[in-house]
Amino acid sequence: MENKYFKLSESLYDICTKYPFLIIFLSKNGFPNLSDKSKLESVGKSLSLENAIKIKKYDTIQFCKQLESYIENELENNQLVQSSSDISIKGLLPCPVRIPLQEKLSEFISDYESENNHKILAELKAASMGVDWLVENKQIWESIDNMPDVFVSAGFDLFFDEKMIRKFSNGFSSSLAYESYNTDFNNDYIQLKDPNNQYSLLAVVPAVFLVNTDELNGREIPNSWADILKPEYENSISLPVGDFDLFNSILLHINKEYGEKAVKKLASCMQEDLHPSQMIKTESRKQNRPLVSIMPYFFTKMIKPGGKMKVVWPEDGAIISPIFMLTKKSSLEKTQKLIDFMSSTEIGEILSHQGLFPSVNPNVDNNIPKQNKFMWMGWEYINNNNIGDLILKCDEIFKTEIEDRKSNFLKNLKFGFK
Repeated sequence: MENKYFKLSESLYDICTKYPFLIIFLSKNGFPNLSDKSKLESVGKSLSLENAIKIKKYDTIQFCKQLESYIENELENNQLVQSSSDISIKGLLPCPVRIPLQEKLSEFISDYESENNHKILAELKAASMGVDWLVENKQIWESIDNMPDVFVSAGFDLFFDEKMIRKFSNGFSSSLAYESYNTDFNNDYIQLKDPNNQYSLLAVVPAVFLVNTDELNGREIPNSWADILKPEYENSISLPVGDFDLFNSILLHINKEYGEKAVKKLASCMQEDLHPSQMIKTESRKQNRPLVSIMPYFFTKMIKPGGKMKVVWPEDGAIISPIFMLTKKSSLEKTQKLIDFMSSTEIGEILSHQGLFPSVNPNVDNNIPKQNKFMWMGWEYINNNNIGDLILKCDEIFKTEIEDRKSNFLKNLKFGFK
């Protein structure tokens, strides 16, 4: 079976050289060693596609159809190496505002391409899809030349991992139209703007408390992160563990402000891991109702006013997960109009007003009371620590404490303790 994309007699190495994105497909379909560059060069050169299919005992026709379909899909999505005149923007968009942002971006691209010689290749997926599709595309992390011209996403994981974007940080330069960020972020010690002018922010995702006042049972309403860590709130809190961007930011900030013991305390406070959309429905439960749910500010607008659920903005500041935009120095001349659009008041208002993600654009009214602070660990701390390793460490501390609690519960259950 032959087609326009490959021949059965071709080696896996040759096919993957022609279509680098196939490494991801083949790795997930029985050939995980191909993601290792040395194995691709050694094994891949000596193994034809036909023999590889036979070794795995796959149906040749069906496998080739899947391979062909994958190639066509990737080609349609512009995942091949772009021409030097094209502009690429990749990343993740927050789910609550993904559709309106994409609609505006499509309008901008249409107008831009009719007036300029550059094409804009956009690949912006929903944040709920996670970053695996980017992490697994190992070519991106081999050289800054392989990085998109503009990269947008939230959280710390990719941006400050020394094996990924962090190692290319000197190749990025912020080129926003405004010098200063929105004055909503000018409280206390917070300084969101990168002093090294490498990382740009578009907005932030704040974490706040949703308190079920019926579950207080004589306890005070917690008004700060320090309060949350008190013994009386043990086993009383739901956390958005599955929302990796925000949850990892919570772990990092708790660790920075209060130390590793506080990360363990946070784990001991957790009653349940819930998605924010589940958190807002816990008041209707007959039992196992969390006293406090820690959630993105966006979901608080779904709370019915006048009920038992009270939204609390932490006095010591809402921990934030930043929405970053990285722009390559080498591409600024051709990307400036796209950068201006992505950081514009129009986009800032979509983020802020529709997503409740406060914008850093100084011309956007975020409708945030001036007394509401933000907690930000600061660029000095970020630059003096390997944030990628810190995330793994904090996550391990948290998970170990959860497992220890489960183990102790089972032991007590076994020996008849209550």
